[in-house]
Amino acid sequence: MSKEDELRDVLNEAVTSISSAQSNPRTWLAWVVYLLARLEEKATNENPAYKESFIDMLAALQDEIRNRQRTGGWH
Repeated sequence: MSKEDELRDVLNEAVTSISSAQSNPRTWLAWVVYLLARLEEKATNENPAYKESFIDMLAALQDEIRNRQRTGGWH
């Protein structure tokens, strides 16, 4: 199993745990924000130059969310 597959499995388990604990998707926002905050910490602690890259990733995420809202699907 590749690292990507292992990571998908870990994230799938997290999704299952969150949705089991809190079935209303509106409450998941706090967990999404928590995940983003931890990823930002990790990125900038490993290399402060990654701060700009993280901001770029957030902009790309905004684009993906807008596309999802317009098309109804994830790309």
